Amino acid sequence: MESVESEMRVTCDTCFYRCSLAEGRTGKCRARINSGGNIVPLNYGRLTALALDPIEKKPLYRFFPGSMILSAGSFGCNMHCPFCQNAEISQSGGDIETAYVSPESLAEKALSLAPRGNIGVAYTYNEPLVSWEYVRDASRCVRSLGMKNVVVTNGCVNSTVIEKVLPYIDAMNIDLKGFTREWYESLGGDFDVVKDTIVRSAKKTHVEVTTLIVPGKNDGEDEIRSLAQWVSSIDKKIPLHITRFFPHWRMKDVDATPVDTVYRSVSLAREYLEYVYPGNC
Repeated sequence: MESVESEMRVTCDTCFYRCSLAEGRTGKCRARINSGGNIVPLNYGRLTALALDPIEKKPLYRFFPGSMILSAGSFGCNMHCPFCQNAEISQSGGDIETAYVSPESLAEKALSLAPRGNIGVAYTYNEPLVSWEYVRDASRCVRSLGMKNVVVTNGCVNSTVIEKVLPYIDAMNIDLKGFTREWYESLGGDFDVVKDTIVRSAKKTHVEVTTLIVPGKNDGEDEIRSLAQWVSSIDKKIPLHITRFFPHWRMKDVDATPVDTVYRSVSLAREYLEYVYPGNC
C-alpha cells in the first residue's frame, strides 16, 4: 500500500521544501497543488489585493523614484514569519476570497493607470513566486505594453524558478531577514537559498534588499556588519533597507524595535554600502 501511495505522489520543485504531494494536496505554501499528477499553482490569477502604490512602498528607492506602481497580491507563502504584516493572505489557502484577474487583464489595468503615474506591476503582499507561472505570464503581457515588472519576494525559491522569471523582471526587492542560519530556520526559510537568489538576481536586474530588525533576534552589531559586508561583496551599490519591527500576528507580545537600534544598524551598514535607508521609523 505504501508503494502505491508513493507512486501517486508528485514532488514540487518550486522551493527548497520539495513537498511530496498526494493527489489534491497542497504544499507548505498552501498555494501549489497536485492536480492530476501535475503540480500547478492553486492561486494562479486569484488576487486578494490590488492597489496603486508609491514605488517607495515596495520598498524601492532607486528605481523610478516618485512613480506609482500597481501592486497585485494573491495568497500563500512558503515561509511562516511570526511577525508577518500580511498574514491574513500570506498564510491563507484556497478558501480565502479572491477575484480572478488574467495576465492580460492585469496588464491592461496597469496601462489604464499610466495617466496616474503608474509604471507597471509589482507582484507583492504574499510570496508571489509560489505562483511563478502567473508572474511569468503576467510579466510578459505587462512588458509587451511597454511597462515595468517588479517582484517583492522572500527569495527562498529554487534557482530554476528565478531563472524562469528574471528575463521579464525589471526590479526586485528581496528580503534578507537576518544573517544567521538559525534565524532563517526558525522562520521556515533557507539561508543559503536566499543568498543565491540575491546573487543571481543582482547579475540580471535592479535589486534592493530589505532587512527587518527584530529585537533580540537579528539586531546584533556583528550580524549587521556581516550582512552588510556580504551584500557589498556582490555590489556596494545595492540599496539596503533596514526597517523597524512592529508587533503583529504571532509576535504581538514583543515591543517595537527601538528607533535608535534601527539608526545604529544603518550607520554600521553604511561602512560597507553606499545606499542604506531606515524604514518604518
